[in-house]
Amino acid sequence: MWHSRSQATFHIEEVLFPMRLKDKVAIITGSGRGLGREAAVLFAQEGARVAVCDINEQAAADAAKAIADAGGAAIWVKVDVTDAESVRSMVDRVMESFGRIDILVNNAGITADAMLVRMTDDQWDRVINVNLKGVFNCTRAVAPVMVQQGSGKIVSTASVVGIHGNFGQSNYIATKAGIIGMTKGWAKELGRKGINVNAVAPGFTMTEMMSTVPEKVLTTIREKTPLGRLGEPKDIAYAYLYLASDEANFVNGAVLQVDGGLVL
Repeated sequence: MWHSRSQATFHIEEVLFPMRLKDKVAIITGSGRGLGREAAVLFAQEGARVAVCDINEQAAADAAKAIADAGGAAIWVKVDVTDAESVRSMVDRVMESFGRIDILVNNAGITADAMLVRMTDDQWDRVINVNLKGVFNCTRAVAPVMVQQGSGKIVSTASVVGIHGNFGQSNYIATKAGIIGMTKGWAKELGRKGINVNAVAPGFTMTEMMSTVPEKVLTTIREKTPLGRLGEPKDIAYAYLYLASDEANFVNGAVLQVDGGLVL
């Protein structure tokens, strides 16, 4: 429990190890569970006021409650990132609650894998709409707030498969490569307004998305990873934290690979 430390101890620790996101306001999409929830909890521990945003209303509410129960500051917002109006409502709710937006983490994403000739239009469209259009919708809605403030940090979730490719993921690859391209373009557009735009490219990470991957495949991935393991949600959450913090004030247009040195 973050509030269980004595005030004296807390004061000493805050001086020696200051909270990296103290009083910042962060929107994290897809943060009701998995990697997004891990990031939301970490950001709150580092002093941020967090908007837990997810299409799953119950998951978002549960995550926000867990943060609040541990002494953090959080609200939850139901959002469909594929719907521009829903995204605008999310931004309005956060502004009403906190008055500013310092950080946007575009974390929401899905998969619908199939080999090229077997991939349906529905599989293609669903992944494109959530993973690519969703990032566009959220960034477009938040950017004017940050421009008016004269500062902000935007962090989007790409993937190593957006760099190297992968079997049976044409739709997912297209979205993650697209995020990398948009990140570099937005870094040029928004950097002059005081806004840093970066991306994290995770390797294979143990989240719900990986739950259906056969163990034989996971073993192969571990063998191709010099560190000998798959990623954990906290590995990616700490990368988000770095890019959202003042420590990354001179980082813009970067794609941070967090993959254990994976060789594909």
